Amino acid sequence: MGLHAAGPAALDRSPAPPQAATRRYAWVVFALSFGLLLSDYMSRQVLNVVFPDLKAQWLLSDAQLGSLSGIVALMVGVLTFPLSLLADRWGRSRCLVAAAAVWSLATLGCAISANYGQMFVGRFLVGAGEAAYGSVGIAVVLSVFPVRLRATLSGAFIGGGAFGTVLGVSVGGVLAQHIGWRWAFAVMGLFGLALAVVYAFVVTERRLAAQMAVVSDAGRGGAGERAPLRTMLPRLFSSASVVCAYIGSGLQMFIAMALLAWMPAFLNRSYGMPTARAGLAAGAFALLTGIGTIAGGMLSDRLSRTAPIRKWTVAISCTSGTLVLLLCGFRLPPGPAQLALVAAGALLSNATAGPAAAMVANLTPGALAATAMATLTLANSLLGLAPGPTVTGMLADHVGLLGALRLIPLIAVAACAAFVIGRHHYPRDLRRLGLLPGAALEGLESQP
Repeated sequence: MGLHAAGPAALDRSPAPPQAATRRYAWVVFALSFGLLLSDYMSRQVLNVVFPDLKAQWLLSDAQLGSLSGIVALMVGVLTFPLSLLADRWGRSRCLVAAAAVWSLATLGCAISANYGQMFVGRFLVGAGEAAYGSVGIAVVLSVFPVRLRATLSGAFIGGGAFGTVLGVSVGGVLAQHIGWRWAFAVMGLFGLALAVVYAFVVTERRLAAQMAVVSDAGRGGAGERAPLRTMLPRLFSSASVVCAYIGSGLQMFIAMALLAWMPAFLNRSYGMPTARAGLAAGAFALLTGIGTIAGGMLSDRLSRTAPIRKWTVAISCTSGTLVLLLCGFRLPPGPAQLALVAAGALLSNATAGPAAAMVANLTPGALAATAMATLTLANSLLGLAPGPTVTGMLADHVGLLGALRLIPLIAVAACAAFVIGRHHYPRDLRRLGLLPGAALEGLESQP
């Protein structure tokens, strides 16, 4: 509470230079936002590890168990866009605190559920709370840092979902085994509530506005803009390059999600690993995906410091690398060489997420940052998160799982094409939207 009460005045009394204080606060915002992201995915994924307990205790069918997981994804898909739009107008910090409180309380409700119906309602509310966190949280993070770090921060934030998934399953499994499945939900809920309270006092609308005033881009609207929505919303799709960023990101995520969903089954069937060992090994592939997401953002920012168009080049390189590595890997016989190539492909499979988010942020108004990220999230969901595992399973029914995994990497061809087209239009779109002066455009177009 002391941090909130002191406000900007406390920064003036600090012996540290104002710029150092500004940087410290930006990293505090990132740390707390990343912590809530981990809580988001831990609360979402802990259910998966207690499936056997729920099935045995309540005599549930597999379809009922699947619905408890599916309802969260459904609510996230349905509510992401409207809630993100609300956050842009009402206040992002307020919405994040409210969202964290909802999903944390709902997770606590799951801990005391007495039957399937009550658990379903709890999971419904978990999804409603988590719906806009990814898009609004990343908008808050991007707003308090310089533009040159956008891809790095986007990659780190998006990659956090993989780490939250691993934590939710591993920590939840230990808790469920030693003190019962209800405590697995309870601990996740209490963790989220504690972070929400800290976030409410430290990351306030007033302090965010002060921070954004320091780092805002020249010539770009900040979160404080309140232009009519009818003139702002069309900017979400106003250029060929931003549409290509949406499409390329979603298609590439199709591959990443297919790998994450089917890797345990692949290791079980092709390598004869028992379920527990296959799950642990698949977790390692999930961590590689998260690491690649972060590294892709960092590399993109480093290479594009003097040539912003290189963000597109990084994305094109990652899609091409994914295509080659996975096509070759899944055509090798089972063994260390195959696992090494597939692991390298998994590392690159979602490395386009950071650059794509940075492209979208650069091409859309600052006042609609959360809504722009929600649009990207929606594209990722419709083109990648939802169809990736499902289409892979449908193909597996006809050509076997290995045959399906040999076909899925071909999606990278379409993703690469989208990024190539976006790169071609990017400089002109920036100038047409008034985001880049003519002289800078000439320099941008001359870069490789």
